[in-house]
Amino acid sequence: MSLFSFKNRQQPTPDAAPAATEALLQGYSMEVMPRTAEKIEDFRTLLPADTRVYIAHIEGTPIEDMVATARRLALEGYQVMPHFPARIIKDRTTLADWIARYQGEAGVNQALVLAGGIAQPRGDFHSSIDLLESGEFGRAGFKRLHVAGHPEGNRDIDPSGGTENVLAALRWKQAFSETSDAKMAMTTQFVFDAATVIAWAEGLKAAGIDLPIHVGIAGPAKLQTLIQFSIACGVGPSLKVLQKRAMDVTKLLLPYEPTDVIAELAAYKAAKPDFNVTGVHFFPLGGIKANATWAMRNAGAYGVPASAQ
Repeated sequence: MSLFSFKNRQQPTPDAAPAATEALLQGYSMEVMPRTAEKIEDFRTLLPADTRVYIAHIEGTPIEDMVATARRLALEGYQVMPHFPARIIKDRTTLADWIARYQGEAGVNQALVLAGGIAQPRGDFHSSIDLLESGEFGRAGFKRLHVAGHPEGNRDIDPSGGTENVLAALRWKQAFSETSDAKMAMTTQFVFDAATVIAWAEGLKAAGIDLPIHVGIAGPAKLQTLIQFSIACGVGPSLKVLQKRAMDVTKLLLPYEPTDVIAELAAYKAAKPDFNVTGVHFFPLGGIKANATWAMRNAGAYGVPASAQ
């Protein structure tokens, strides 16, 4: 069965009430990098207490900077989830060293495990499966492991544009989750079209893959910025949502906000509670403050920053 075979089926489409949007945003997460995090004087003025904050590890970023950012966020009261990109990790010794540093200096016990954004591995690991198979996260007692999801496909895994290899990898991760002590979920690339996410998620469930999905959402940003990021990151079908908006001169100069896509997903979730999209992960492409401010306005009690609690 195609992952996209659900797209044309009749689906619940009621308007999302504010309560449904707030419910979907409960426990939302945010992604930062060391260089973007250092611009924030105090995250407690922006994010709710205990928010999960991912730290993206871009090739060339020293592990010392990653660990320092993790320690700072942990001290401010946040759950820290650093990226572990397989293709930039030299070997098992390096992986074990990174884990030990994160745990020893920042108390980290969760990770986003992914292949990474480079074509050729710099060492022994090629994929997230390689990292999980190493057993290092289990030995370290990690409590939560997330893997990447791609609602619009992944030509790195399936160069032809199909889904065969992606499905095989996700079935392996589903089986791994059933034997691992860690809680597992998928965190997706950012998307702009709810229908694409719904079709993909329902297709996965039909294929026997029911890992919880934390859908990636781009935070408020200039339209031109989002289009540039989308092209660079390989976002496909939902890019049309931005291109259509760009054709409307009245909207071209206005910042994009993710209100519509989240409302549509929230409506579907409210109508179908077993829908396996269980959370929202923000990519603050227009800035952490802008994204956090939007969340404060739309997440109700779930968006109240730590300093106000």
